[in-house]
Amino acid sequence: MSGAAWGRPRPKAPVAAKAMTAFAFLLIYVPLAALVVYSFLGPSNGPGTPDAGTLVWYEKVFSNTQILGSLYASLWVGLWSTVGATVIGTAAALALERTRFPGRGVLEGIVHVPLIMPEIVLGLSMLMWFVLLRITLGYFSIILAHITFSVSYVIITVKARLHGFDDSLEEAARDLGASPWQVFWRVTFPLIWPGVLSGALMAFTLSFDDFLITFFTAGVGSDTLPLKIYSMIKFGVSREINALSTLMLVFTFALVMFFFRPSKGVKTVT
Repeated sequence: MSGAAWGRPRPKAPVAAKAMTAFAFLLIYVPLAALVVYSFLGPSNGPGTPDAGTLVWYEKVFSNTQILGSLYASLWVGLWSTVGATVIGTAAALALERTRFPGRGVLEGIVHVPLIMPEIVLGLSMLMWFVLLRITLGYFSIILAHITFSVSYVIITVKARLHGFDDSLEEAARDLGASPWQVFWRVTFPLIWPGVLSGALMAFTLSFDDFLITFFTAGVGSDTLPLKIYSMIKFGVSREINALSTLMLVFTFALVMFFFRPSKGVKTVT
């Protein structure tokens, strides 16, 4: 390609494309901004009286034992479902990427099924499966269901990291007398760690925010935070719910910013 081609300015986007992009961002972020703003507003003192800024709704959230209990339940479910999905997904990704066996292509297709299957279908099927196996609905059934739909994300991210992996590093470690276990933990795992972390963060976020599948697989008294919010909005959307939703939003954004933070440097192996 000639130097003139490199110096050629990019064509400007049409006005209609810019307008549609701006409209899409407004649809996404204006409701979120309104949610955050309303969480800081206090009760009105009368008609025409503006609401005063306050943190009272956040104080109520942190003093509500039922909300805190459901928050701890969501964190606990998210933690164990993430551990299960990460271990199973990493092992499955290694098997699918490193080995050749009959039906491998079918299994790779099945991995993508939870990504495109409607959640209501997956939740209902998990409920029927638990009833058939006589598994009591509760936190254990929620964890199993969350592992089922989040393990696919771990498999895909780890497989992407394994694609193009330099096998000569493992061969060199084996030639030096390392056992298969040592090869995995000292060579393979450090190199695929970014993919494992990506899948784990995605699995935790999906588990923490999930409502529909949890709704079908939860038992009596096993309320996660999304289920608690659903039960609260039956009586109207209070500003306490706005504050709680804002905290969930901040937590999710913090995870995203942590994962996509710019790296300070790249280490090379010589």
